[in-house]
Amino acid sequence: MSLTLVILAAGLGTRYGGDKQLEALGPGGETLFDYGIFDALRAGFTRIAIVARRELELVLRDHVASIFGSSLDLEIAIQQLSQLPAGYSLPAGRTKPWGTGHAVLAAESVVDGPFVVMNADDFYGASAFQALAEHLRGAVGNDFAAVGYTVNETLSPHGGVSRAICEVDDDGYLVSVTEVKRIQREGAGLTGFTVSGDTVSVPEDSTVSMNLWAATRSAFPLLNAQFARFLEDSGDDSEAEFYLSEAVSEQIVSGSVRVKVIPTAGPWLGVTYQEDKEYVLKKLNEQVAAGDYPEKLFNPIES
Repeated sequence: MSLTLVILAAGLGTRYGGDKQLEALGPGGETLFDYGIFDALRAGFTRIAIVARRELELVLRDHVASIFGSSLDLEIAIQQLSQLPAGYSLPAGRTKPWGTGHAVLAAESVVDGPFVVMNADDFYGASAFQALAEHLRGAVGNDFAAVGYTVNETLSPHGGVSRAICEVDDDGYLVSVTEVKRIQREGAGLTGFTVSGDTVSVPEDSTVSMNLWAATRSAFPLLNAQFARFLEDSGDDSEAEFYLSEAVSEQIVSGSVRVKVIPTAGPWLGVTYQEDKEYVLKKLNEQVAAGDYPEKLFNPIES
């Protein structure tokens, strides 16, 4: 069975101040998504699909080839604001990307089987990809999965972060997902804001999805229908985003899918702000020193 890794790399990096998905953070000049590719290849994935803006296409191709060679099965899917369902047109004044749910839809034409979605600016750890690969090899129909982290392990000391808070039942399946923005420590606890702007308290042991999902191709018809409804309800709001996490939550509530939450100890690493970079550099070097990764990544399929 062919497994595809879909990397979401079209973000603008507004809080970071640039294209953080291309930031060299590893000792050999690797980006965080390079470690995702390396871990996915080791777990048995054979195809890589990167969702990107048009202006990043050649840069990404050259970068991936410099790390993994030109024989890697790589596809670049371009996410464009004008990629809309039939009968819809781009609203006047819309310049902001449509969100992570729309980014996944941009990869539909280059995904031919089970797949995993990851953020380009996150480091997830090898065990996460191994667990998702194992799940997908036995997945049937709408049997999806997500890797769960503890929110306290995914914070930045330099400002608020957006996280998808997961409610999980006693059997380990996802009940709902709530997107919470600007989560940060306030006194002895954590607070954040819902999409509608309400202040909420976030327990420190909350399970969060860091946008590492496993699904079959049956996810695409569901997402397409949901995106059309999103455009009907919120398409004229220039700031509204079609979040993948909220789309999955809606699918669960409607009974369309089941999502197994696979807990992991991580480590998770990410750069929301420029000030996060030093910590991530230190942790990656520790991983290399421990022998978890080589000093310079390569294509493990060819070794």
